[in-house]
Amino acid sequence: MEAAAGEGKGGGGGFCASEHQHTRYNPLRDDWVLVSAHRVKRPWQGQLEKLSTEDVPRWDPSNPLCPGATRANGEVNPQYEGTFVFPNDFPALQPDAPEPGDSDHPLFKAAAARGVCKVMCFHPWSDLTLPLMSLAEIRAVIDTWLELTTELGTSYPWVQIFENKGAMMGCSNPHPHCQVWASSFLPNEACLEDRTQRQYLSQHGIPMLLDYAEQEARRKDRLVVENTDWLVVVPYWATWPYQTLLLPRRHVCRLQDLCEGERDSLASIMQKLLIKYDNLFEVSFPYSMGWHGAPTGTYLEQDCRHWQLHAHYYPPLLRSATVRKFMVGYEMLAQAQRDLTPEQAAERLRSLPEVHYK
Repeated sequence: MEAAAGEGKGGGGGFCASEHQHTRYNPLRDDWVLVSAHRVKRPWQGQLEKLSTEDVPRWDPSNPLCPGATRANGEVNPQYEGTFVFPNDFPALQPDAPEPGDSDHPLFKAAAARGVCKVMCFHPWSDLTLPLMSLAEIRAVIDTWLELTTELGTSYPWVQIFENKGAMMGCSNPHPHCQVWASSFLPNEACLEDRTQRQYLSQHGIPMLLDYAEQEARRKDRLVVENTDWLVVVPYWATWPYQTLLLPRRHVCRLQDLCEGERDSLASIMQKLLIKYDNLFEVSFPYSMGWHGAPTGTYLEQDCRHWQLHAHYYPPLLRSATVRKFMVGYEMLAQAQRDLTPEQAAERLRSLPEVHYK
């Protein structure tokens, strides 16, 4: 495997990426991250997270996501046996919100925000998570994602699929589920990635993340898992300790552009990645993840070749199941900082078995 940038080279006074602090550029966000690998050696005297010792019941009539349960609005869930989608009972976006008035000063701008929010249950059992589901069950989740992005994408320019897994990531319900928010506007992250990917294609003649996937497939040092259609890497510019980026090998703009074989292989690589995550500290690994692809709505008729479909995984755990990374202080006021290098994180994940510890 190739060395990380600068590692093992004589320039810069014997610089070694795993020993010496340096900054790395994130072309997708057009910003930088400070890498301070030597800090991982310091003793930890900070907060320790509490591990859940309670067994999650397979079915709980008081859990509003379970089949047959009554939700807060009085509606009763069907006795579903696969995936189940319903409108969020407390949506952040609604389709009929009025527009704000004109601003009287450039420092006080407001704009219309409309949309819909849906909840999608992955499985009828509350004691399952994606890495413990079968490939067929994960494929059903993927198919439902595609259906939702296609349906909502006809009306809205941005459809954000995201999963918050674990109480550490703010998930208030252990039932396996994600959320899908469709908005009348492009959110900040979408606008940023649209700009950087458009610029990269203009300057280099190839979509940024297609080029990146080809580079990482060749270099190998940040590769976690791969198959014929997909690869997962700890990005060169990763911020979170075990952050990963899931990428298709061919040029794909949107989820709904995936062929049947790519959907099957996506289920396989997701299962392998998430099993490795759980095996890292032998715990149900918390994370926030989400899909980014070319905008929809009116953008369906526009040239979006600069976009490449991808999924971000942002897990907070750092040293163990009870020690997490905090984005505070310097990270909030200056720029992102990480301790262990992306290469170290990838090597550790790569070495883990693909059979779940349970």
